[in-house]
Amino acid sequence: MTRRTYEPLTANNAALVLVDHQVGLMTGVRDYSTGELKHNVVALAKAAKALELPIVVTTTARDSMWGPTFPELVQALPGIEIIDRSSVNAYDDERVAKAIEAIGRKKLIFAGISLEVCAAFPAMTAVARGLDAYVAVDASGTFSETKRQAGLLRMQQAGVILSDYATMMVEILKDNGRPEAGAVYGALDMPWATLVGQIAHAYGK
Repeated sequence: MTRRTYEPLTANNAALVLVDHQVGLMTGVRDYSTGELKHNVVALAKAAKALELPIVVTTTARDSMWGPTFPELVQALPGIEIIDRSSVNAYDDERVAKAIEAIGRKKLIFAGISLEVCAAFPAMTAVARGLDAYVAVDASGTFSETKRQAGLLRMQQAGVILSDYATMMVEILKDNGRPEAGAVYGALDMPWATLVGQIAHAYGK
């Protein structure tokens, strides 16, 4: 087995691709509650925005089958175009592929509903194209435990790196002394991190 050298995610080499976080698909998710999944996806989007990562958002069959992107995510990403397509694999859509390629980043972080299709297919395609693909498994969701386990296994076999959304955002932050740290931890719903820092500062520590 070939060992890969660890190359961290950074604000200069990473981008975020959000795939099919749509109202209709959300209703079928069974591995997370609707509230938890929405929280995780919005937190990921807000943290990525605070870190100034390029973000691509896409839906499939928005008007005919699966409905719009859920409102909380739209609100978290004002002004970002959502590319609607018909293809199952987001990377098969020329507009999505061009948007990703235009970013010019080597490392792509995917999240999608469903995990084993909407996140996995473009992530595996990215690997096949020589890019590093990551999937935020807790900002993705699917319709059964079987689908979840099969999707995770298939992605690992294809060379996709699996992680949780907060770990990847903190990896990109890298230094808690950065001015973005407060916004990132706030986006990750960790306001107590800022509060503890404020208390320590007040006591001169």
